[in-house]
Amino acid sequence: MLLTSDLKEFINKNLKQNINILALKKNPFPDYEWSWILNQIQSKQKAEKKLPTWFSNEDVIFPSTLSIEQTSSETLAKFKSELISGEKLIDLTGGFGVDDYYFAKRFKKVVHCEFQEDLSAIVQHNFKVMNVDNIETISGDSISHLEQSTEKFDWIYIDPARRDDKKTKVFLLKDCTPNVVELQEFLFEKSDNILIKVAPLLDISSILNELVNVKTIYAIGLHNEVKELLIVLQKGFIDQPELIAVNISNNGTIHHDTFSLNDTIDSQMSNPLNYLYEPFSSYLKTGAYNQVAQVFNVSKLHKHSHLYTSDELVDFPGRCFKIEQVISYNKKDIKYLENTKANVTTRNFPLKVEEIRKKHKIKDGGDSYVFFTTDLNNDKIVVICKKITTDN
Repeated sequence: MLLTSDLKEFINKNLKQNINILALKKNPFPDYEWSWILNQIQSKQKAEKKLPTWFSNEDVIFPSTLSIEQTSSETLAKFKSELISGEKLIDLTGGFGVDDYYFAKRFKKVVHCEFQEDLSAIVQHNFKVMNVDNIETISGDSISHLEQSTEKFDWIYIDPARRDDKKTKVFLLKDCTPNVVELQEFLFEKSDNILIKVAPLLDISSILNELVNVKTIYAIGLHNEVKELLIVLQKGFIDQPELIAVNISNNGTIHHDTFSLNDTIDSQMSNPLNYLYEPFSSYLKTGAYNQVAQVFNVSKLHKHSHLYTSDELVDFPGRCFKIEQVISYNKKDIKYLENTKANVTTRNFPLKVEEIRKKHKIKDGGDSYVFFTTDLNNDKIVVICKKITTDN
C-alpha cells in the first residue's frame, strides 16, 4: 500500500504517541486497516535510532516490528559491507534489506532473496523510493533459486534464522534455517566466498567444529555489547583462521585487533598496580585473553579473571580505571563499602552483582567503580577505582 500525503503526515505527527492509547482511537483513514497504520507508527518509532536513513524517508513502508528488531542496525550493516566487495553478491536471507542497501554500495549487483512475499514487496518498494537501482528482489525459497541459477557470485551472504519450525530458539548452526552446515558444499559451487552472520551467543569452537574452510571470524561489538559474529568461508582455505575483535563506540571510534586461534602463550601475572583494564566484550568473546595481555603490554590479575593491570596508563581496548584502593574480601574490610554507592562488577568471583549489593548494602551508581575478583594467589579481593574518560 502506498502512503498518501495525509497518511504520512498523520504517521509523523503520532511518532511520540503511546501506541496502546492510540489504538483505542477511531481510524481516520477508512481505506487503510487501522492495525496496518499503527504498525507503521510503531515500527518507525523503533527505526529512529537504529535505521535513520529509513526513518528520514517519508515514502518508506515498514514491515512488522519483529522485522525491525531482527534487522541489522545501519552502523553494523555499513561496517559489514566494508569487509567485502566485488561484482555480484546474493543474500539468501534478505529480510528488511538493510545489509543489502550497504552491500549495493560495494557491489555492481546484489540479489535480495526473501521467503515472505509481503516483506519482499515492501523491500522492493523501499529500494525504489530510496533510489537504489542495482538490487534485484526475489520472493521465494532462496536455495531453490540458487539451484536454478546459472550465475556465479563473488559472495554469498546468509543470516540463518535462529528459530526452528516450532519457533523455538536454536543456537547450533546445523539447527538454523537454512542449514549452512549441510549446504556448504553446494554453496561453494555457486561462490568461492561465503559470509555468514550468526548469533553472538554461538560458541566459536562450535563454529570451527561445524564448518570447514573458515578463514576469519569477527566478533563485532556495538557500544561494548557483542551484536554479531561474522564467519568468512573461503573455498579451499585450510590454514588457521584469524579471530578479529571489533568494537564500535558511541562516538564512532572503531577498535579492532587480530588474534590467532590458539591462545596458548603464558601471560604475565601481577597484583593490582596503578591502573585496571576491562576489555571490550567482543575482545573477551574471541577467548584471546593471554594475547590481549601480550599485545597491550599489561598483566593479568588471575588466569581466569580477565582483568588486566599496569603501572603506566596504556591505550587499551576497553574500560580503563585508576586504582584507588585494594582491599581483601573479608567481613572486616568490606565494611568500608557498606551503605555506599558504587558501580559493581564481578570477574571470577563466587557472588553475582545483585547478591553483593544486597549482602553489603551497596547502592547502584556514583563515581566509584568496584571490582570483586580473584588475584594471582587465589585470594578474593575488591579493587576500588575511578573511571578514566577515554574515547572508548
